[in-house]
Amino acid sequence: MSFFGELYLRSTLPFLSEAVTAREVDYLARAFADVAGPAPVVDLGCGHGRHAARLNAAGPLAGRVIGLELDALSLAMRRPGFPAVQGDLRALPFREASLAGAYAWYSTLAAFTDGEHMHILREVARVLRPGGRWVFQTVPFERLAASPRAAFRETLPDGSVLEEESCFDASTGRDEGQRTLTSPEGRCLRASYSLRYYPLADWVRLLESTGFSVVWVHGGLAGEPLDAQSTDLIVGAERRHG
Repeated sequence: MSFFGELYLRSTLPFLSEAVTAREVDYLARAFADVAGPAPVVDLGCGHGRHAARLNAAGPLAGRVIGLELDALSLAMRRPGFPAVQGDLRALPFREASLAGAYAWYSTLAAFTDGEHMHILREVARVLRPGGRWVFQTVPFERLAASPRAAFRETLPDGSVLEEESCFDASTGRDEGQRTLTSPEGRCLRASYSLRYYPLADWVRLLESTGFSVVWVHGGLAGEPLDAQSTDLIVGAERRHG
């Protein structure tokens, strides 16, 4: 089965608490606070809308957030309060220079090939107006390289058992793993994944080659610098003029 969809949703949602979501939404609100309207801002890979629903309800992006998600189940489960469309990051269904900003959270960009990453960034640049804001979050390459093997087993609140094993290869930047979710009734969902992570210098080169200028790099939600202990890599960039 596909890794993204029911398996991903049911195994991820229990770890995305309202408190975590609130802190991430606060960060995104600050990140877009100076982005003038009325052009919209798109949540790329919005999932069930935990960020988009809050951002569209209040604050600097109120009434301006659009969600984009490929997975039909995620869209069917999405929170009310924001418009959303089904679409692919590789072919964004928006007009050229029609958006004020875009963001992608929780390593949404990791599930693609190197060539697709270049194409996706060009697509984001295409739909953003000059000076438009682009923010994305992922896992620092160095954090994965320092602990390349991971194994996990936990019983979730509904009684399902979640198991996962992964191995990161620093030479390819790929984290390969398998996730299994077994329900109390014995139903088993299992899929493999391959996620691509880049060192910061490679991200900067990708962004600069696709029409962006890096504005900031943070290692966490408080805006702290990226260092060896950082759990997040958050990049803010702008669409260059011309």
